[in-house]
Amino acid sequence: MLAAQKQRLTELFQAAVAPLVAGTDLQPNITLERPRDPSHGDVACNLAMQIAKPLKKNPREVAQALVAALLDNPANRDLIESADIAGPGFINLRLTAASRQAVVKTVLQQGAGFGKSNLGNDKKVIIEFVSANPTGPLHVGHGRQGALGDAMSSLFQAQGYDVTREFYYNDAGVQIATLATSVQARGKGLKPGVEGWPESAYNGDYIQDIANDFLAKKTVSASNGEPVTASGDINDIESIRQFSVTYLRREQDLDLQAFGVKFDNYYLESSLYADGKVEKTVEALIKADKTYEQDGALWLRTTDYRDDKDRVMKKSDGTYTYFVPDVAYHTVKWQRGFTQAINVQGSDHHGTIARVRAGLQALDIGIPQGYPDYVLHKMVTVMRNGEEVKISKRAGSYVTLRDLIEWSNGETAEGETRDLTRGRDAVRFFLISRKADTEFVFDVDIALTQGDENPVYYVQYAHARICSVLAQWIDGDEASLTNVDLSPLTAPREAALLAKLAEYPETLQKALEELGPHQVAFYLRDLAGELHSYYNAERVLVDDEALKMARIALMSATRQVLRNGLALIGVSAPARM
Repeated sequence: MLAAQKQRLTELFQAAVAPLVAGTDLQPNITLERPRDPSHGDVACNLAMQIAKPLKKNPREVAQALVAALLDNPANRDLIESADIAGPGFINLRLTAASRQAVVKTVLQQGAGFGKSNLGNDKKVIIEFVSANPTGPLHVGHGRQGALGDAMSSLFQAQGYDVTREFYYNDAGVQIATLATSVQARGKGLKPGVEGWPESAYNGDYIQDIANDFLAKKTVSASNGEPVTASGDINDIESIRQFSVTYLRREQDLDLQAFGVKFDNYYLESSLYADGKVEKTVEALIKADKTYEQDGALWLRTTDYRDDKDRVMKKSDGTYTYFVPDVAYHTVKWQRGFTQAINVQGSDHHGTIARVRAGLQALDIGIPQGYPDYVLHKMVTVMRNGEEVKISKRAGSYVTLRDLIEWSNGETAEGETRDLTRGRDAVRFFLISRKADTEFVFDVDIALTQGDENPVYYVQYAHARICSVLAQWIDGDEASLTNVDLSPLTAPREAALLAKLAEYPETLQKALEELGPHQVAFYLRDLAGELHSYYNAERVLVDDEALKMARIALMSATRQVLRNGLALIGVSAPARM
């Protein structure tokens, strides 16, 4: 159902219910939904059951009164074809054929704008995702964050929000020190397993690559960073640290480019310390009397904010625990004008949520409860050749995002330029095709198949199939399709396809409200299924000119919605498969 139609129906219900609640304090909430069973109609409403009890009336009698008022209202203007009362008082409406067919013209007129709205009214939203420690290549979990975060950012932009995509680099702390000592050990000729190799060191082959470039005094640079030239002195641990972090930031940049993910801003954890923001945050919490000292450590009273126990902020050795810079960082987000902040992270970050929110509330600077929002994803298991893959030689202990893209891309013919579009499309679609809080098995073998079991191929093939049909249309003036008579579109499969097209704008809004971009992937699979079913049931290029043109318009509109949805999740829409 289109937004304009939904608004008209809401107004019709408001007019119908007004006489029934006159003189009462009732303020009915008119909710219009799609019936689960399409045979029940196009729209369902529970308004009668909502007001019957306080009015002390039979809900079916109330429903009958509402239906009569709806159908008698001149403002109906051929919107409603019929209305039925089901069960205890549900009102099921069936829209007129013209109302259902109107979606085609709307899609063709709005084009790439179909599904978009100004709901956000340019409200500033920051979505932080990936935010990998610069200690190694991006792994599959980072890929899931990249797919989710980028699609979510596009969702918010499509609904009129001013979105900033941000990558937060944890370039300070123990892990960075471990990175530097690992590179130093490699530079001295040590290898994993030999005497003298640091116990906590990173074992991947990439550490040797960094050490080689450091000894060669190479220069590296990364996004939003100054170039760093290695000193070549294997005893200069600070130079090793700076060079290693920048080297790996550059590597992560290349992985993200291959994945088609771009960020508006990169924020360094180290800057929070350099600018004194961490220290100022701690001082503000002390001044607010939200801390206390015990056993030589500084504690935050997080139990005042529904945490299960108080948390250490500053350990007895003078170092801060990891959630403290997070509090400082989110304070900065708020001060930058982001009244909504969303973090896409792994489920292992669940324990930090209460602590970060407690710290922000304790500062008492106007930050609302529940800030920031979190979308936590569970792990991804990678299967290849029927077996689980756990280790990448390059990374040492995990499958990298680059591995997954290249495996899913398939073999490249000798002499052919390596185009990773296919692999990128498969990985991005697969990684958002499940709700974030569910574990997911990525089967590379399925990603390489060209059949219905491969969801991204299934959707892209629907788009290519339409392109093939339209290419056979000799007259081919798509601009003229907005004026086509759509009344011949009465076949059952046409009705199903029309209904699915009309669901797209509501799907985007629901996905945004629930922070669930997986719903877009679900929708695209359903739309592709309706298209394939229609294609197999009906011929498009028939002899009947009026029917042919109506079906061509329907095909063009379906192709546009497939393009819009695929673009939103960062997947290509090929014209040929």
